[in-house]
Amino acid sequence: MSQESWRPSHPTTLQIPKARGGRARHAVYLLLALCAAALCLAGEPLVPTARSLTFHFAALQIGALLKGACFLAEEIFHLQSRHRGSFWRALSACFPLRWHGPMLLVCGSAYVALHDGDEQPLGFHLGLASLCQLLILALGLHKPSAVEISEMSERSKQNVAHGLAWSYYIGYLKIVLPRVKKSMEEFSRANPSVLTYRETWKLHILIPLNCDVYDDLEKADSNIQYLKDLTETTLARAGTKKRIYKHSLYTIRDEDNKLWHCAVEYATPLQSLHAMSQDECAAFSREDRLEQAKLFYRTLEEILKGSKECVGTYRLIAYEESGEVEPHFLSREILWHLRQQHREEYAVGEGNHPRAPSTVLNSTDLSLQISESDLPQPLRSDCS
Repeated sequence: MSQESWRPSHPTTLQIPKARGGRARHAVYLLLALCAAALCLAGEPLVPTARSLTFHFAALQIGALLKGACFLAEEIFHLQSRHRGSFWRALSACFPLRWHGPMLLVCGSAYVALHDGDEQPLGFHLGLASLCQLLILALGLHKPSAVEISEMSERSKQNVAHGLAWSYYIGYLKIVLPRVKKSMEEFSRANPSVLTYRETWKLHILIPLNCDVYDDLEKADSNIQYLKDLTETTLARAGTKKRIYKHSLYTIRDEDNKLWHCAVEYATPLQSLHAMSQDECAAFSREDRLEQAKLFYRTLEEILKGSKECVGTYRLIAYEESGEVEPHFLSREILWHLRQQHREEYAVGEGNHPRAPSTVLNSTDLSLQISESDLPQPLRSDCS
C-alpha cells in the first residue's frame, strides 16, 4: 500500500475557525446608506422627519439609561465585594455615560427645539418611549445573540480555551519545549539508529477536537508502542522541589512494518474540557466543548508562533475522528505528519523550498476568520 493511500484526509475537512472580521460593521454601513437613501427618496417634509429622527435617538438613549438603572438596583448590594465599596464605580459600570449621556442631552434638546406643532405633549412621548424600552427589558429582547456573546468573549480573551491555552503554554510548554532538542540529541548519541531524521526532533502534541484523551497511547492504537523516556528536566516550580518534566518516545509502525520514532503526547488541557462537558455543574455542552477545543488549537498555535523560545521544537497534530471505528486512525495521523516533516527535510537538503501541501492543517487555510487584533496579546505590557 502506498504512502499516499495512507495519508489521512482530515486536514481538508477540519473546520478550525478564524477570528471574526469586520464584515458585520461593513454591513451596518451599507444598510445605513440604503436607509438614508430611502428616507431621502420618500420626500417627507424636513422638520417632521428631523423631529422623528431625534425622538428615536432619544428613545434609544432612554432605554440604555433605564437598563443601567435596573442593573444599578442589583449592584448597590455588591459595592464591597465587586466595586471596592465605591458607589461611583458601580454607577460607572452600569451607565455608559461617556456616550449615552451626551447623546441623550443633544437629542432631547433637538427634539424640544423641533417640538412646535406637535399636538401631543413632550411628557407623553417620553412616557411612551420609557414604556416601550421597559417592555423590551422585561421580555428579554435586549439580550445579545449567541454570535454577539461569542464575539465579545473572543475579543476580550475570556473564553475557557484562551485561559487553558495560555496556562498550558506558560506553565508547561514554555518550560519544556526549549529543552526538547537537547534531550533528543543526548538520546540520539546513545541510540544513533533510532532518531534518524532531525526534522522530527520535536514534541508532537495531539489535539483531538472531541477531547478524547487516552492516558495510554498503546491502548489508543496498537501500532503505537512505548519505547523509552527522554532525559528528565528537574526544576523547582511553584513551591515543589525537584519537579520532574519528561517526554516519552514512541515507535510508530506503518503499513509496511517500517518503524518510525517520535516524542508524542496529548495536550492535557483537553482533559479539562472533556471533564467539564461531563459535569452538570459546569453547564458545558458537547457543542461548547467542540467550539472551545477549536479555539484552544487556534490560540495555542498563535501563542507558539509568537514564541521565539519554541521555534522548531513542536508540531501540533489536530484531528477529528470519524464516526467509523478505525483501530489505527491515530497512528495514521502521526505518520502523515512524520512523513511530511521528512519530505520537508529532504527538500531543504536538496536546496529546494518545501511547499506546504494543501492538506496541512493551518489556520490560514481553514474556515475560521481572525483579525490581527484578535490574536493573543503578550502578558507583559512592555512587549512590542
